[in-house]
Amino acid sequence: MKCGIVGLPNVGKSTLFNCLSNAKAQSANYPFCTIEPNIGTVSVPDLRLNELEKLVKPQRVLPAVVEIVDIAGLVKGASKGEGLGNKFLANIRETNAIIHVLRCFDDDNITHVEGSIQPVRDKEIIDIELQLKDLETIDKKLEKSRKAAKAGNKEEQTLVAALDKLKPFMETGRNAREFETDETEAEIIASLQLLTYKPILYVCNVDEKSAKNGNPYVEQLKERIKDEKAEVIVLAAQIEADISDLETYEERLLFLEELGLEEPGVNRLIRQAYHLLNLQTYFTAGEKEVRAWTIEKGWTAPQAAGVIHTDFEKGFIRAEVIAYEDFITYGSEAKVKEAGKLAVEGKEYIVKDGDIMHFRFNV
Repeated sequence: MKCGIVGLPNVGKSTLFNCLSNAKAQSANYPFCTIEPNIGTVSVPDLRLNELEKLVKPQRVLPAVVEIVDIAGLVKGASKGEGLGNKFLANIRETNAIIHVLRCFDDDNITHVEGSIQPVRDKEIIDIELQLKDLETIDKKLEKSRKAAKAGNKEEQTLVAALDKLKPFMETGRNAREFETDETEAEIIASLQLLTYKPILYVCNVDEKSAKNGNPYVEQLKERIKDEKAEVIVLAAQIEADISDLETYEERLLFLEELGLEEPGVNRLIRQAYHLLNLQTYFTAGEKEVRAWTIEKGWTAPQAAGVIHTDFEKGFIRAEVIAYEDFITYGSEAKVKEAGKLAVEGKEYIVKDGDIMHFRFNV
């Protein structure tokens, strides 16, 4: 599952990506610094792993990960191929969710491609390009489906009816994710891979003094997107870069304390990106390793087992499940069993976030 970082040129995308990832994307004060998308595999911060490590004392600990893609900056006219438009839009299409970085700070030393700081305008520039591309996709699909619908194909008739409602809605300058749908319409729209239907997280890149409480630019953006089914996070990319350059955990803590912050903003960002992708975590815990496994919300025990190995899903017999809170309360698997808190679950069990699981299977 991938999140794509997007934004206008020069808003701090690559600086942020560098903080998120061990990969060091080039970062400079000029547009089109990023051309090929940089891809980083990012660990998801999870304090529960620390607690499990203390109790189990494994040889190693493996966190959940999420893939972050730093995509080239976009300019007006991208939907018509301006700048790196076609490549940019193709790269977004390949991601599952969007992290949209907006510049929300003043600094005369850092140029802005539009000449002034207006995050709402910047958001709308990118929205328009994505909407134009989506309308092009809808038109192509309608052209193809209308013939089959007229010939009596019920499935195509349903599709045409849904898109005939969505198209005029989007022509008013709205994103597909804002469109109210029933279950059937949602499935149809999802199948088109529309750019403005992807879940989105807006990142307000602010200066140091605004890192804790935001600023008027942030408030303007929040007001603009209040009906959009989107989330907002505030962080200062330059501070995050300074934190990531510090060598020890203790130095980082001291630096955060001085700024009045509890944790690096990128930790919050990664967790929100994970949530944005509709993901959750279950754990396996043993002497060799304590490990976080990534699954989609709503998955059953056999599906979760399949993440470890396809044979686990094929030959699934049962899952032995301990709630995270119970494991922490009783301190070991043996004591959890003694207390009667270990549950044996079958194929229909829906995995909960934080479950500690052991699978029985036979192939």
